[in-house]
Amino acid sequence: MSVISYRQALHDALREEMLRDDEVFLIGEEIGVFEGSYKITAGMLAEFGPRRVRDTPIAEEGFTGAAIGAAMVGLRPVVEIMTINFSLLALDQIVNHAAKIYGMFGGQARVPLVIRTPGGGGQQLGATHSQNIELYYAFVPGMKVVAPSTPADAKALLLAAIRDDDPVLVLENLALYNTTGDVPDDLEPAEIGRARISREGADITVVSYSRMATVALRAAEQLAAEGIDVEVIDLRSLRPLDRPTIIASVRKTGCAVILEDDWLTYGIGAEIAATISDGAFDWLDAPVRRVAMAEVPMPYAKSLEAAALPSLEDAVNAIRETLDAVALRR
Repeated sequence: MSVISYRQALHDALREEMLRDDEVFLIGEEIGVFEGSYKITAGMLAEFGPRRVRDTPIAEEGFTGAAIGAAMVGLRPVVEIMTINFSLLALDQIVNHAAKIYGMFGGQARVPLVIRTPGGGGQQLGATHSQNIELYYAFVPGMKVVAPSTPADAKALLLAAIRDDDPVLVLENLALYNTTGDVPDDLEPAEIGRARISREGADITVVSYSRMATVALRAAEQLAAEGIDVEVIDLRSLRPLDRPTIIASVRKTGCAVILEDDWLTYGIGAEIAATISDGAFDWLDAPVRRVAMAEVPMPYAKSLEAAALPSLEDAVNAIRETLDAVALRR
């Protein structure tokens, strides 16, 4: 077991897979000579050479399309898009090609493609560089979308994504890169589509992913001091979504709060709430509450940015209010 950063865990996963399989290669802007905007690919060009670490022009649609073609003929490209905001420039390639080729070609071609991209606010990067738009991709059949919150999951899910025969988007949150945690030295690939109960509890279920999964755990620890027993589900995978784990937990606790680092309207949280309504409605003792960011383009000013993002206090308050509603009904 080693204690390493989220950033290092991603680096180690890439390196291990490149050593294991010669068909794996990296492609993206500034990932070689500059070693990546976030240094995930540090040392890769020196170790593996320019054939397998491909610096590209600033042309997301072009290099994503090239990676899709490479995947169709048997290679396993890992695309780095500098932020998820820039993935919008490659939306046609991802949605209309990567996600659909297997079905449109009747299974004659697969697209074992990985797209790694960070998102999230809190870094004062402005409205066009601070979005969580993973919903765009989780909405699309044919895509898989994973969102690790810990270094161990970052490594295990990236290993799984590279070995998967379908296109997988790996969502990384900028605020998590420097976080640290235990990572087993013999870590195996995770199962895409399987959530993790990161804290067992009996009083209320909190469902979250990515950065908000870490906030959920902090909220649970704070409330434990008050005698409130919170169960925390870290989704890890947004498509496929582990509905059975969510439903089983809410049936046990009787109430739920959903935390997400995105706009409330039409968000991932809405799908989770619908899942709970479909599978655990008769077990609910209070309405499902959702905590998300303000419905505004992300402000640049630090104070306004902090006000727009969902906070630990927001999570704690939502949990308390839900349990108060439960108490009134009982």
